[in-house]
Amino acid sequence: MKVLAIDTSNAALGVALVEGSVVKGEILTNIKKDHSTRLMPAVQLLLENCQVTPQELDLIVVAKGPGSYTGVRIGVTVAKTLAWSLNIPIVGVSSLEVLAANGHYFNGLICPLFDARRGQIYTGLYRYHGNQLECVESDRIVLSSGWAQWLREKQEPVLFLGGDVALHQDILTGVLGSLAVFGPPALQLPRPSELAFLGMNRTSEDVHSFVPNYVRLAEAEVNWLARQKEQESHGN
Repeated sequence: MKVLAIDTSNAALGVALVEGSVVKGEILTNIKKDHSTRLMPAVQLLLENCQVTPQELDLIVVAKGPGSYTGVRIGVTVAKTLAWSLNIPIVGVSSLEVLAANGHYFNGLICPLFDARRGQIYTGLYRYHGNQLECVESDRIVLSSGWAQWLREKQEPVLFLGGDVALHQDILTGVLGSLAVFGPPALQLPRPSELAFLGMNRTSEDVHSFVPNYVRLAEAEVNWLARQKEQESHGN
C-alpha cells in the first residue's frame, strides 16, 4: 500500500510517502508561511523523486487539526481534492497525536501542545504501551496554567512536545517542577511519516463529509454567530 501523508496544520509543512513499512520519502520544513503555495509543489517533488505517480497512490492521510485554522484548512482541502480526484480513501488523524508519536521511548505521559494564544494551548494526553500509542485525554483547548495543575495531580513524568512549548515552559516548570520533561529540538516537529503510519490501518472516511477538527470555532465564525444572535434578538 502506497500512502501519501499531508500535514500543514501548524508552522511545519510536511509530506511523506510510505509503502508498507518503508518510508520512501519525506519533506519537512519549519517555515510558518505560504503553505498554500508550497504544499502541491512539495507533493509533486516527493512523488517525482520516489518515482511514483499519483495514480499509484492507495490512501491519503491528513493531519485534521487542531492548529492554525488556515493551515488545517489548506491541508484538508488538498487531501480531499486528491482523494476525490484519484478515487482513493482518505483518513484524518489528530495533529496532536502525530506530534505525540515522537515520544515513543518515553516512560510516562506524553503531552503534545500548540499555542492557542491568551495563555491557552491545544493539547491532549498520550501514552505508549509497547508500540501502541494510546490517547489518555482527548484533544482540547485549555489554559496552560490550569492544565499544568491538573497534570500535577497525576504525579507522573510528563514529556512536553511541540514547537510552541517554549512559550509555556516557565508556567509548566513552575507548577510541575521535575515532573516536567521537555523534548530535544529534533522531537518538537511532527513527522509526516509518523502520520502515514498512524493512519494507514484506520477506517477511512467519506471524502465529501470529511471535516477538520478545529477544536474551537474560528474567530470569524464566532463573530458571525454573535451577529446572527443579535439580529434574531432585534427581530423579536
